[in-house]
Amino acid sequence: MYAPERQQEILRLARDGGRVDVVSLAEEFQVTAETIRRDLKALDRAGLVQRVHGGAIPAGRLDFEPDLAERESTAADEKDRIAQAALAELPIDGTVVLDAGTTVARLAAAIPLEATLTAVTHSLPIAARLADHPGIQLHLVGGRVRHRTRAAVDAWALRAYGEIRADVLFVAANGFSPARGLTTPDLAEAAVKRAAMAAARRVVLLADSSKCGQEHFARFGALSDVDLLITDSGLSAEDALAIERDGTEVLRVPGAGAGAGAGGGTGGGTAASAGNATAASAGNATAASAGDAMGGTAGNAPGQAAVNGSVAGRGAGRKARA
Repeated sequence: MYAPERQQEILRLARDGGRVDVVSLAEEFQVTAETIRRDLKALDRAGLVQRVHGGAIPAGRLDFEPDLAERESTAADEKDRIAQAALAELPIDGTVVLDAGTTVARLAAAIPLEATLTAVTHSLPIAARLADHPGIQLHLVGGRVRHRTRAAVDAWALRAYGEIRADVLFVAANGFSPARGLTTPDLAEAAVKRAAMAAARRVVLLADSSKCGQEHFARFGALSDVDLLITDSGLSAEDALAIERDGTEVLRVPGAGAGAGAGGGTGGGTAASAGNATAASAGNATAASAGDAMGGTAGNAPGQAAVNGSVAGRGAGRKARA
């Protein structure tokens, strides 16, 4: 079977079944998984399917939503590094809202035991992770719980977020781009995310780079509504610049084995400059120097050390703002 014939059959299977996966297609057509991935890439370029983790769905299925277990395993390393970098954005003795999302859940699990915060969430998995934290005063927002995401939605949740003001919201999205904004498959979840954004003074989006350019059924905000995007170094410099032109700061966290230069903002691109710039903007030269020193050390070390340098530098700036 020639490649165009195989791709036509893959497209038929995707339309009939709602999705296809690489392993099953490789077995059915007696080819390698890499061959199937090339077929799906070609179909995706043609706008006929949308690639998802492990396979593809027909184009136009903007309401497709993977289950929680699948999302937990997708881009796990990138999500861990994003969560570590996000620790620097936690306020000191402040109030945070934690949106339902697997990367935000990793942030919740990484909050140090010595931290003292008021935390608000409508996510059952995040609430379970924080329930025993000694320094966190936890508020669980109620409502109808969606089985696919374990998140509370509808009127109760919207009412609760309408009655609070928080220092920082850590929000998740299934897709983001300057043109299409922030999107998610479910209208009810989009409404709660929108209410949470309105309740926070500062909005921090935690999203791995695979979500850039993705579009889903329900839009809950513009990318310009976000103060800071923390993502991985898979986001291209061109995409980062396009996002920053609309006023959103971008922090690209370096991957394993990469130097800090891969993970910083587009203006200089180092973890050190990200931390130092944050501190300098607060007008505190000492904190800025600390951010530069700690981030600069990380710049000479690979992988997690670079992430730690970025966190340390941004943490110095956060203390300067307090």
